[in-house]
Amino acid sequence: MHDIEYNFVRFYEFMSQIVDYDNKELEKLSLFARNLRPMLRETVTDEDDVSLDNIVLSHYRLSKIRQQDLKLAEASSDYKLEPGDELCTAKPKDKKEELLSQIIIRLNELFITDELTDKDLVNYAYTIRDKISENHLVMKQIANNTPEQAMLGDFPKALIEAIMDSSDAHQNQMMQLLSDPARVDNFKRIVFDLLLAK
Repeated sequence: MHDIEYNFVRFYEFMSQIVDYDNKELEKLSLFARNLRPMLRETVTDEDDVSLDNIVLSHYRLSKIRQQDLKLAEASSDYKLEPGDELCTAKPKDKKEELLSQIIIRLNELFITDELTDKDLVNYAYTIRDKISENHLVMKQIANNTPEQAMLGDFPKALIEAIMDSSDAHQNQMMQLLSDPARVDNFKRIVFDLLLAK
């Protein structure tokens, strides 16, 4: 069963790049099989438990491994312990970096990340966030309610709409760029300037 699922996932992923199956059920099966595979055990062990009932400890030996004399005071009255100079020198973590790290961890748990970088994950989350922020009603609900209450409002619907709209917007921009070399040249300069400003 394990090998069948593994072969199916590999075959489907390869063939779906060549042939458009246009079959949601097949796509769901592929995703299910891919996520199920790591949870299946490779081998089943039916070994009997080893009984330790008849084992008796008859001999033991204690050995001194190391002995050291710690001098907490010297004979001289001038002797003083050297204070540590590293106290309170640690820098606090940047809150923005800490939040970004937590977001990346949560996104990695959420998505199958085989072909996605951390930047892909974060940029997509920011894109959806920015799309939702254009919805004034949702932003008003978020500002005036607890997170739990705001989640029960228009936010879930706005999230799905933002996912769909962002896909359409990216597709639109992609088609405009790929159909016009002059636009690609202008876009190339914009992206280059953004990289310089980073």
